[in-house]
Amino acid sequence: MAEQPCLAPAASPPRRGTAPHPGPTAGPAPPGPQTHPRDKWSKKMDFLLSVVGFAVDLGNVWRFPYICYQNGGGAFLIPYTLMAVFGGVPLFYMELALGQFHRTGAIPIWKHICPIFKGIGFAICIIGLYVSFYYNTIIAWALYYFYSSFSGTLPWASCDNPWNTPDCTNYFGKSNVTWTNFSRSPAEEFYTRKVLEIQKSGGLYDVGGIHWQLLLCLFLIFTIVYFSLWKGVKTSGKVVWVTATLPYIVLLVLLIRGATLPGAWRGVIFYLRPDWGKLLSTAVWVDAAAQIFFSLGPGFGVLLALASYNHFHNNCYRDALVTSAVNCLTSFLSGFVIFTVLGYMAEMRDVEVEDVARDKGPSLLFITYPEAIANMVGSTFFAIIFFLMMITLGLDSTFGGLEAVITAVMDEYPQVLAGRRELFVLGLITVCFLGSLGTLTYGGAYVVKLLEEFGAGCSILAVVLLETIAVSWFYGIQRFSHDVKAMLGFTPGMFWKVCWVAVSPALLAFIVISSLLDQPPLTLFDYQYPEWSISVGYVIGASSFICIPFYMVYKLVWTPGSLKQRLAICIRPEKTTRDPQAEAVRMSPVL
Repeated sequence: MAEQPCLAPAASPPRRGTAPHPGPTAGPAPPGPQTHPRDKWSKKMDFLLSVVGFAVDLGNVWRFPYICYQNGGGAFLIPYTLMAVFGGVPLFYMELALGQFHRTGAIPIWKHICPIFKGIGFAICIIGLYVSFYYNTIIAWALYYFYSSFSGTLPWASCDNPWNTPDCTNYFGKSNVTWTNFSRSPAEEFYTRKVLEIQKSGGLYDVGGIHWQLLLCLFLIFTIVYFSLWKGVKTSGKVVWVTATLPYIVLLVLLIRGATLPGAWRGVIFYLRPDWGKLLSTAVWVDAAAQIFFSLGPGFGVLLALASYNHFHNNCYRDALVTSAVNCLTSFLSGFVIFTVLGYMAEMRDVEVEDVARDKGPSLLFITYPEAIANMVGSTFFAIIFFLMMITLGLDSTFGGLEAVITAVMDEYPQVLAGRRELFVLGLITVCFLGSLGTLTYGGAYVVKLLEEFGAGCSILAVVLLETIAVSWFYGIQRFSHDVKAMLGFTPGMFWKVCWVAVSPALLAFIVISSLLDQPPLTLFDYQYPEWSISVGYVIGASSFICIPFYMVYKLVWTPGSLKQRLAICIRPEKTTRDPQAEAVRMSPVL
């Protein structure tokens, strides 16, 4: 069942890499049409750092620690590990193998797999655009903080600033300070009233004008992104040597500093204290599965794109295991970095860690942690390196997300875009910049939250689910295993096949259904999102996913023959001419 629907007739000529006895001894391919030479990674480490840089993002720093303590502390590591082993890592491996074997982006790859599912590629690109509309704004906030950190006294260290209100309460270094439900820390008021200036917005009905300082910050971010991507993997592969490694140095420094703070042990105990009763809750398992899928990032087309620039015989199996392990361990390490500081803040406020750790999402990075930094010795230094780390974490993920779109579109329309990468990247960056303008308004934080919740929520999980089904059930798990053997010299084991065919799709379906059935009210800064905005959010989410059924209908309508013949053609991989340059790569294995 998993293999039959997509099998070509026995008389069909073998496709690229699927000839009998593939490998270095394969004969030369027949000459094909001349194509623009495809870029290759200069070094293996360029690829590995790019993958790690994409997978390890801002979410590793704030989302994992918060979800971990919310769902049972140390006990949460059990469902998290199981979901990684049986769901996240197998799909991570699958995408790397698909990209490396077919050597093309997320749109044209489907003609090699199952043409009727080509809408998945278009959906991935639209989701990538939605993410770029809000994610780079978060990096712009970090850049604003980074610039503001170059001062003798950090601007969020006191309540003596023009933007502060009578509710501002600074309890560090003072005694007999009462903290109430109306109290606001200097860091919170700096974030909401100075960086966002959200007090000038009445909500989504009235987002107000554009914050020009954030506009400049975003322009600088996109300028960096453009000059990192405009020449392809030759340039981005060099940039990641800085952006992917610097965060680990900073995390280590912050961990050592956090561990020496008074009360740090309280935060660590709170972070890891197991609550075994939580394991009986379905919500915990849903959170664990969602966290690992969003963290590793299958479905965004990034792994396909980055792996497509690999040498044919690169060991993508080992790459998948190493990079996914690095990603998960980074999340775990970030928990110690965050919670040692939260324990310190609880000690200073004389409250429980749980009361300090209520902030989640970007608020943890822009309110809670900066507040603690402001009251450390050497606060300016630690603020500078912390926000520099945030910028580099964000840039890596932006590089990967936009490279997925660039590779997909350029590979789909090579006649138009071949040799014009610089112009296309400039046009794409311009579109992303213009699409981000709504997030730069005084009510931009509300827009960011809406896009974050719906732009890449259930839609990306549904896309990954269909991608897994298309590869495992329609293309066929045996055919895919043969492709992997052509590259690596060995066939994936039974564990991987079972995960691809059954376990991973079941987990994804479980998450999608659970997420759709359980939709908590959307709030931000005590602002309750109106009903119409939730409807807009659903439209945003559906606008990407709708590409898949639309393309299916289009493909069936324009394919000649009876309905049965059309279906047979649409689910069968198209015959393609071998790429001589790709074949040349196959002749020289690179591990």
